[in-house]
Amino acid sequence: MTTTFALGGDFPVNRLGFGAMRLPMSTFDGPARTPENGIAVLRRAVELGVNHIDTAAFYARGDVRANELIREALAPYPEDLVIATKVGPLFGPDGMPSGQATPDQLRGLVEADLRALGVDRLDVVNLRVGGMSGLGGESVAERFAVLAGLQQEGLIRHLGVSNIDAAQLAEARSVAPVACVQNPYTDDLALLAECEAAGIAYVPFFLLGGGREPLDTRRLEKVAARLDATVAQVQLALLLASSPVMLAIPGTGNLAHLEENMSARDLTLTDDDLAELRG
Repeated sequence: MTTTFALGGDFPVNRLGFGAMRLPMSTFDGPARTPENGIAVLRRAVELGVNHIDTAAFYARGDVRANELIREALAPYPEDLVIATKVGPLFGPDGMPSGQATPDQLRGLVEADLRALGVDRLDVVNLRVGGMSGLGGESVAERFAVLAGLQQEGLIRHLGVSNIDAAQLAEARSVAPVACVQNPYTDDLALLAECEAAGIAYVPFFLLGGGREPLDTRRLEKVAARLDATVAQVQLALLLASSPVMLAIPGTGNLAHLEENMSARDLTLTDDDLAELRG
């Protein structure tokens, strides 16, 4: 199994990366974590070989913001570090990112990410569509074209799309090249196959349940016990074994969980393990 993937064709990243959503808060409605905690986790993640970090401006709780933690912890950035962000969601009155930016608002969001991360160009920007809703049902072309224009200006290196279906991916690809798809963790094999054929990274989120949809752990627990591993490690190993374009971005604000997740790189699943896990 390959351990790296060329994101966008020119960014070699380790396929087991890190998601920054949990750095500002432990739960969706919980209190903010201390900034020192997030900084320690980020620095340890890079020490453990992470060179692909997923973040967003709306990963925030009060004054604790993921992008600012990344800058404080890691700038000046390692040359091989790829930071992928996403734009589109806006905070609603309830404090949740339930609104959507209009095309005219996207430039401001991209420029805010540039400032917060302290860079002249963003490595990857995903257009996150659909608010808090499910996949599909709206056009992405106008908004994706705005990001493509910012890419032409040199503010963005690669573009991606998030929370989309196959029709929206096709629409985005008709506007500009797509480097990655970031969707909820599902078994959408058709969309995954399309990404494989096009060399597009597939980056699932909530791959360990995300505190919302708990994993079906029956098969995972059985294999984990046999391998003296944890359920999370088996799930991550299964994810990486499922496709060479699959990138994992487990997120945590806990150093012990970070070490556990990163140890999944050393877990080898046999053909029998994979057959059992896939049912």
